[in-house]
Amino acid sequence: MTYKIKNICCIGAGYVGGPTMTVMADKCPNVQFEVVDLNKERIDRWNETDLQLLPIYEPGLAEIVKRCRGRNLHFSTMVEKKIKSADMIFISVNTPTKKKGIGAGKASDLKWVEACARQVAKYAEGYTIVVEKSTLPVRTAEVIKSILHNQDLSKDKHSRFDVLSNPEFLSEGSAIKDLIEPDRVLIGGEKEEAIESLSKIYKNWIPEEKIIKTNIWSSELAKLTANAFLAQRISSINSISALCEVTGANVKEVSRAIGSDNRIGSKFLTSGPGFGGSCFKKDILNLVYLSEYFGLPEVASFWEEVVILNNWHQKRISKLIIQKLFGTITEKKIAILGFSFKANTNDTRESSAINICKELMIEGGNLKIYDPRVNYSQVKKDLDNFQETKYIKDCKEGCWEFFESVNKCFEEVDAVVIMTEWDEFKLINWEEVSTKMRKPSWVFDTRAIIDSKKVKKYGINIWSIGCGE
Repeated sequence: MTYKIKNICCIGAGYVGGPTMTVMADKCPNVQFEVVDLNKERIDRWNETDLQLLPIYEPGLAEIVKRCRGRNLHFSTMVEKKIKSADMIFISVNTPTKKKGIGAGKASDLKWVEACARQVAKYAEGYTIVVEKSTLPVRTAEVIKSILHNQDLSKDKHSRFDVLSNPEFLSEGSAIKDLIEPDRVLIGGEKEEAIESLSKIYKNWIPEEKIIKTNIWSSELAKLTANAFLAQRISSINSISALCEVTGANVKEVSRAIGSDNRIGSKFLTSGPGFGGSCFKKDILNLVYLSEYFGLPEVASFWEEVVILNNWHQKRISKLIIQKLFGTITEKKIAILGFSFKANTNDTRESSAINICKELMIEGGNLKIYDPRVNYSQVKKDLDNFQETKYIKDCKEGCWEFFESVNKCFEEVDAVVIMTEWDEFKLINWEEVSTKMRKPSWVFDTRAIIDSKKVKKYGINIWSIGCGE
């Protein structure tokens, strides 16, 4: 037996909720999908006629939004109304790391999840399946279930809610592909009928053998653990990149050699300036907190080292830039190419570019920042405590200027730092750039995407991550 699902509401129109409901709407034309959020500006951007102004950039997203929006996909701020009419409700809100109180710096702050659960308990009518979609710490479902159950007791004797865990396994920049062709779909729950009802939605486009069913606690822990393992691989290969640089090895060659071992595999063995995004650091710190809470200090220490190594790696890069520029960057102009934490997304959360830019400005560097998808307002938000200028030439030390074109960044700069692996950076005309930069000029390639020989040919010094000199 399954429950007939006609109306689905998703609370949260962010990086997970928006794309997920968009693909679901495309694949399930007979179901109505309502994405709600209290952030009116975000909802207005989801409803923009100019699809270039959508709040999230993902390759392929705009085309599907255009196809589904107004048909069976809707974005609004009418949270109460849409909850009332929903048969299934996805909770897809932010779960930031706590800044104060018990578990500060490690545990997740569940205030938005709790607020959503209380809204659902208050406004939902009839039987409703509530689905955790946000990345949540283990046993968060207990919080949701407790709130919903107590609301039930205040109304009638019969439970009107079932709670499922359905974590996302999206990689930003390829989220649409990950949603259409996932490695697996994980559904955790207690009641078989509820699990099957959600499974039936996914079966519209996903083979049944890819749908994994577990208890709710295994589902929650699997998400945290998957992110921790992936982040661990990034920190591992970045530590090896530092070793490659001092031994004369090449991290790309090392990665290819070990990645061909099918016990290891090639994914997440690309060295870079450090892992970013909304989940990796947060989820590892959550594992650290859980391990400490349950009396497993050695386990906590193991996972905490992954974050420590990532922080060290970011600082290593900024120190290296300063060293190469004669030990001081005061009043020197540096072009920063890329501000998102990876290519094909406009997400800057935990981006290595933020910390490295701050480090360089503290040392007196003047930055020219460009990213093809991250807009000025987002950069300003991320660098809010640092001086902004309209004209970098008028700034003495420690400020930044935002540019709309990559070609305008190179005038009189001492160095170019490639932070994000956008394809357009691979096509830069270094012969032309060499005539604009101040001598001696440097390129710092934190993604190893540039042909070093071509750069050196035009008299530019280059440091490429993980490449011995």
